[in-house]
This record gives sequence, C-alpha cells and structure tokens, in this order.
Amino acid sequence: MVTSPILEAWEACDKVDTLFIIVCTVICWTIVPTVGIAYGGYTWKRNGMSAAIPAVLVIATCSIQWFVIGYTLSYGSGGLFFGGLEHLFHKGVLSEPVGTIPAILFSEFQLVFEATVCAIAIGGFCERGRILPIIPFIVLWATFIYNPLAHSVWGGGLLGEDLGVLDFAGGTPVHVCSGATATAVSIYLSYPLFRSSPSRSTQQRTPSHIRLHRPGNSFFQLLSLIIIWGSWLAFDAGTTLSLSFQSVMALCVTNLCASAGALTWGLINFYESGKWSIDAIFMGAISGLVMITPAAGFVDMPTSFLLGVIGATFCRQALRIKFTKFAHHWRWVDNGDTFATHCLGGILATICTGLFAKKEVAAYGGVEIVGGVFFDGNIRQLWVQIVEALIGFSWSFIGSYVIIALIDCVPGLEVLATDKQIHEGLDHNETEEGFFIDYPDEVDYRPTDKRIALD
Repeated sequence: MVTSPILEAWEACDKVDTLFIIVCTVICWTIVPTVGIAYGGYTWKRNGMSAAIPAVLVIATCSIQWFVIGYTLSYGSGGLFFGGLEHLFHKGVLSEPVGTIPAILFSEFQLVFEATVCAIAIGGFCERGRILPIIPFIVLWATFIYNPLAHSVWGGGLLGEDLGVLDFAGGTPVHVCSGATATAVSIYLSYPLFRSSPSRSTQQRTPSHIRLHRPGNSFFQLLSLIIIWGSWLAFDAGTTLSLSFQSVMALCVTNLCASAGALTWGLINFYESGKWSIDAIFMGAISGLVMITPAAGFVDMPTSFLLGVIGATFCRQALRIKFTKFAHHWRWVDNGDTFATHCLGGILATICTGLFAKKEVAAYGGVEIVGGVFFDGNIRQLWVQIVEALIGFSWSFIGSYVIIALIDCVPGLEVLATDKQIHEGLDHNETEEGFFIDYPDEVDYRPTDKRIALD
C-alpha cells in the first residue's frame, strides 16, 4: 500500500477535534450573509437589497483573497505585522496539524473570521455607497488592514507575542477593526476628496446627512438576531480549536452575556417608551456578543453577565451620538450602528478583558495567562489592552480611509452614489431586485385583473 505524507499527517490529527471545528466552521459561515440581512433590515425599505448584496460579495471575494495571500499574511512565520509568504496560494496548507486539526481546516475557520469582520465593516457603505467599489475595497482592506491585525494578535506578531494582549476571539481584530473601518468609510462618503466630490464628479453628488429613520424591516432584524446569536456561540466555542471544557465555557458565557445585553437594552427601551422593540433587543444582544468576544475564554459566568449589562448600557448611550445636532451638522452617519456597538463597544470589551480575565478559566483549555487586574492582580494587563485598542483603531481607521480615497480616484469607481440614486433608493439603481421595489418598466400585476393578457 502506497503511503502519502498528507495521509500520515491526517492520521496524526484528532478526529473529534476536527469534527468539532468542521461543525463550528459551517455554523459560523452563516454569520456573513446574515450581517447583510441585518443591514437590509436597518436601512430604508428601498435600500434593503443593496445593503444585503455586499455581504454575499464578501464571501466570494474574501475566500479568494484568503486563498491567494490572506492566510499567509495572517499566519505565515515571522514579522511583527505581516506573516511570511511561504503559504502563498495555500502552498503546503493541507493536513499538517495545527494543534490537533488539519491546517486546511484551521485556515477555513480563520477565513470565516476575516469575512465576518469585513461584512460588518462595509456597513459604512449602506444607503449612500455604490456596490462596485466595494469589491476592490474588500481586497485591499483584507490585505492591508485585517491581515496585519490578525497576524499581530494571533499569528505571532507584535501585540500577541511581544506585548502579551489577551484577545480570545477578536475584540480588536474583529469589533474595533470593523467599527473603525465602517466609520472611516462613512466619514469619507460625507466628505469625499476625489471623484465623488461635487467639484470633480461628472454627475451630481452632494454629500449630506441622511435623514434618520426607523428600521425598514423588523422581520429581517429578528431573523438576523436568531442566526447571529446562535452562530456566535460556535464562533467563540470553536476558537479553542479543540473540544475542551474551555469550549463549553466559551459557549455558555457567550450566550449569557448576549442574554444580559438583550434584556438590559430591551428593558431600558421599555422604560423610556412603554413599548417593546425587536430593534432594541437585537442591538442589546449584539452589544453583549461584542463584549464577550475577546473575553470568552478567560471569564466565568457571573462576569459574563456583568459584561452584558455594562455593554448594553454603554453602547445604548453611545448610540445617542448619531441623534445629536452635532452629528447632523457634521453629516455624521452611522447607518448600521457600527461605531456605537462594534467600535466603542469593542474598545470597552478589550479593556474589560484586561480587568476581568482569570487565569483559572483560561486553564480549562490548557492555556496559561497571567490574568487580569481584579482577580489576579495583574495591573499591567490593563495598559496592554488599552494599547491594543488604540493601535487597532488607528490602523483600521486611517488605513481604511486611505484605501477608500484611493479607490475613489479611479474613473468608474466613484464610491458615492448620485443624489438621484440616493433619493430614489439604491435598490432601483444598483440592483435588479429589491425587498420592496416598484419596477417602472413593468405593468402593475394583479392576479384577478382580466385585462392583462397572458403570452
């Protein structure tokens, strides 16, 4: 019988751990298109499809970018911010174990991380940005923004290996990065410098503040809540890369933190308005998921409950920024509420991880950490976490702003839609379909109208 080195390496992998991560990967994949559904629910009804399609484009574009160069830049050897090129085009990424699972499966699970962050980040385009420029933006953003952060925190780079940050599943690489990116894109759409600028554009584009509105489709928010909440349990549990008690704890603390956030935000909204809101419950759950992501492998159940309450209260107050006269005057647009929840919430979550991390909980998965401030007396960890958040925000915000500005320089890739398109809704102008759209070239169809002849 002919033996293969690939099959020999496969035999060295733990089959239970491999099956566990396969299941987690498949479940987590659903987060990416569901973020698009969520944005479709946030937006005006005539922008729903144009807000959802980019998330599907993220899956395809990130998968190719990750295969070609993303994986090796994130998890290749060497470098403070970039990995080496030894795995270019996934060379050598097959069954060689990473921990106890095949390298190709590890790569696929980490691809879901990149795609999830990117899907959240492009929320800055909602209701004002064109779809075509999003594709080159995804490629450049993944290569120069996400991949360096992932390598720096998890791939043996500066923040993780040298500085010693505690970031279990992505407080900074996931939430701070996506929130800062969406904010940078939104600000550029309010103040475009190049071809989208009214003085340089051949079409009428007048950057302005979008009138605030209620969610266009609450059912999409409910659907997104169900899928994202459930899938995020696998997101955090699978981060252990093996089936251990730490996996179980990560799942349980994630659910409890999201529950505390959802109930806190929902009750505050009920107290203020006297009515229940799926939007409030949804945002509360998201704030809880944001808070627990960097800490899921390091905190116990009581702490996770506390983080959920803190996160929902803080993020709800941060959300009020976009309703202020200041925001309207300066054309501040936070369509997907990414700045309030993911950016500011992610910064708070990163800092709280340094405060509440317990080395006892990390040991459930065989991981040794020095712990945080309150339980293990490690005051240094607080400053380490603050530095991580500041570096992550600065890198993501400045880098994303530069990328979107460069793309806007290219003829045909103007990032801001025209005044007419924004007024009519982007579904009609950017897509062939829509959640709620009247096609001007079609006869109004009525099933019982006998005047409409059949072909």
